[in-house]
Amino acid sequence: MGGDCLGLGGSRGRHGNVPPPLFRPVPAQVLRHSGRGLEVPRRPGARTGPATKDPTAVERANLLNMAKLSIKGLIESALSFGRTLDSDYPPLQQFFVVMEHCLKHGLKVRKSFLSYNKTIWGPLELVEKLYPEAEEIGASVRDLPGLKTPLGRARAWLRLALMQKKMADYLRCLIIQRDLLSEFYEYHALMMEEEGAVIVGLLVGLNVIDANLCVKGEDLDSQVGVIDFSMYLKNEEDIGNKERNVQIAAILDQKNYVEELNRQLNSTVSSLHSRVDSLEKSNTKLIEELAIAKNNIIKLQEENHQLRSENKLILMKTQQHLEVTKVDVETELQTYKHSRQGLDEMYNEARRQLRDESQLRQDVENELAVQVSMKHEIELAMKLLEKDIHEKQDTLIGLRQQLEEVKAINIEMYQKLQGSEDGLKEKNEIIARLEEKTNKITAAMRQLEQRLQQAEKAQMEAEDEDEKYLQECLSKSDSLQKQISQKEKQLVQLETDLKIEKEWRQTLQEDLQKEKDALSHLRNETQQIISLKKEFLNLQDENQQLKKIYHEQEQALQELGNKLSESKLKIEDIKEANKALQGLVWLKDKEATHCKLCEKEFSLSKRKHHCRNCGEIFCNACSDNELPLPSSPKPVRVCDSCHALLIQRCSSNLP
Repeated sequence: MGGDCLGLGGSRGRHGNVPPPLFRPVPAQVLRHSGRGLEVPRRPGARTGPATKDPTAVERANLLNMAKLSIKGLIESALSFGRTLDSDYPPLQQFFVVMEHCLKHGLKVRKSFLSYNKTIWGPLELVEKLYPEAEEIGASVRDLPGLKTPLGRARAWLRLALMQKKMADYLRCLIIQRDLLSEFYEYHALMMEEEGAVIVGLLVGLNVIDANLCVKGEDLDSQVGVIDFSMYLKNEEDIGNKERNVQIAAILDQKNYVEELNRQLNSTVSSLHSRVDSLEKSNTKLIEELAIAKNNIIKLQEENHQLRSENKLILMKTQQHLEVTKVDVETELQTYKHSRQGLDEMYNEARRQLRDESQLRQDVENELAVQVSMKHEIELAMKLLEKDIHEKQDTLIGLRQQLEEVKAINIEMYQKLQGSEDGLKEKNEIIARLEEKTNKITAAMRQLEQRLQQAEKAQMEAEDEDEKYLQECLSKSDSLQKQISQKEKQLVQLETDLKIEKEWRQTLQEDLQKEKDALSHLRNETQQIISLKKEFLNLQDENQQLKKIYHEQEQALQELGNKLSESKLKIEDIKEANKALQGLVWLKDKEATHCKLCEKEFSLSKRKHHCRNCGEIFCNACSDNELPLPSSPKPVRVCDSCHALLIQRCSSNLP
C-alpha cells in the first residue's frame, strides 16, 4: 500500500491482534493491554493460523487498535497529570502521528504536471463545504506563514480541530459523505469502512481534554510520522497504577462535572433571586401607587358626596323657591282675575248707560221732529237749546279727547303686553274689546252729529211752526234741562270711572313688571341649576374613569402575583433538580456491560454512551436524544427516560 502504510499483518493470540511490526525496532518485550489484544510479534517462520486474511482488513484492524491505544493513553495521561496539554507532550504527538496514518490509509494517487501527489489535505479541505463552522480553521491554516506543503497544512488543521474540540464532528460529516470521499480514497480505505466510524466515535472522548498548542512556531512540513510502540508496553504494576489512575480520573470527572453543574445552578438561582427582588420592588411600588390611587379615589368619593349633598340642598331650595313663586303668581293671577271682573262689571254698566242715553237721544230727536213745525213758539227754547247744544258739543269734544287718550293708553298697553307670557293673553283680548267698545261709542257719536245736522235743517223748515208750540216746548225744555243735568251727572261719574280705570291699569303695569323680574330671576336660577347638573355629570365621568384605573391596577397586581408564584415554582423546581443532580453518580465504563434500558450487551458495534443528566451508560438507540442542560447551554446526549422527564418538566413550567 506504500511506504507510509502498514504492510504486514499481525497474528491473533489469546489477547487479540498484534500491532504492526514495521515503523520502529521494538525490544523483545511483551506488548499487552488488559483485554485489548496486543502480544509479542511472532517470528517470520511461525505459523499464522489455518485461514489467511485480506491484508487491507488486517491493516485497518491494526490502525484501529493503535488509534484506541493512543486515544486511551492520551486521555489517561491527561487526566492524571492535568488537562491542559502542550505541543511537546509525547502522547499527544503520537496521537497526531496515528491520526495521520489513519487518514493516509487507502489514499488515491493524483497526477499533476510535475509529479504524483498523495496528501490528506484534500479530504480535510472538503470539510469546509460540509460543515460551515470549519471555514475558520481552513482560513487560519491558509494564513499561517510557515506552512508550504499540503501535509503541513493537514497537520495544522488536526491541531486546531483538537483545540476547538470538534475533530469528531468534522470527521463525522466527512465520513457520512462517502460519494465525495470516493474521489480521494480507495474503496477498501479505513475512512470508507466501519473502522473509520469507530475511530470517529472514539474521538468524542477527547472533548474532555484542553489543549494549548502553538502552531506557528512548529515545523510541521518536515516532521517524520513514526509510531513509537514503547509507550504502550505495560507491566502488571503499571496496569494496577493505570486502573487507579482511571478511577481517580473518573472521580475527578464526576467532581468537575458536579462543580460545573453547581456553578451553573448557582448562577441561575442568583439570576432568579435578582429577578424576584426586582419583581418584589416593582410589586411594592405598584402597591404604593395603588394605595395612593385608593386614597385619591376615597377623596374624590367624599368630594362627590359633598357635591351631591350640596346639589340636593340647592335643588331643594330652588324647588321651594319655585313653589313660593308659583303660589305668589297664582295669588296675583286670582287678584288680577278679580280686578278684571270688577272692570268688566264697570264696563257693562257704562254700556248700559250709553244704551240708555242713545235711547233717550232717539226719543229727543223724535220729539224735535214733531216740534220743528212749531218754530215760532220754540225760538226762545231753541236759543237755549243751541246754548245747551254748544255746551254738549264741548263736552263731546272733551269726551273724544279722553277717548283718544284711552286709545293711546290701550295701544301702549298692547305693545307692552306683547312680550308677556301665555297668562297675559287674556288682558290683550280685554283691551281689544275695550277698543271695539270705544269704536262703537265714536260711531254712535258720529250718528248723533249727523242727526243733529238733520235736526238743524229741520229747524229751518220748522221756524214757521215753532211759534205754535212755544208753550209746549217751554214745558218740555224744563224737562229736558232736568234730563241734561242728569246726563251731566252721569258724565261726571264716567270721568271718575275712567280715572279709576287708569289707576287700575298703572297697578297692572307695575304687577307685570314685578312678574317679569320674577321670571328673569327664575330663569337665572334655572341656568345655575343646569350648570350644576353639568358639573355633576363631569364628576360622574371622572369617578367612572378613576374606577376603571382602579380595576386596571388590580388586574396588573393579580398578573404580577401570578408571575411571582410562577417564578417561585421555577425556583423550587431548580432546587429539586439541583438536589437530584447532587445525588447522581457518573457510572464507570467497566461497571456497565449491558444497556440499562434495553439490557443489550455492549460490543464493538454497540458502543457505550453516557447520559449527561443521570450519568448512567446506555446504547446509541436508547440515548439518541439531545437537550440543553444547566451544565451546558448546547444540546448534549440524554437517555430516553431523562429526555421524557425533562420535556415533561419544561411543559409543566410553561404558562
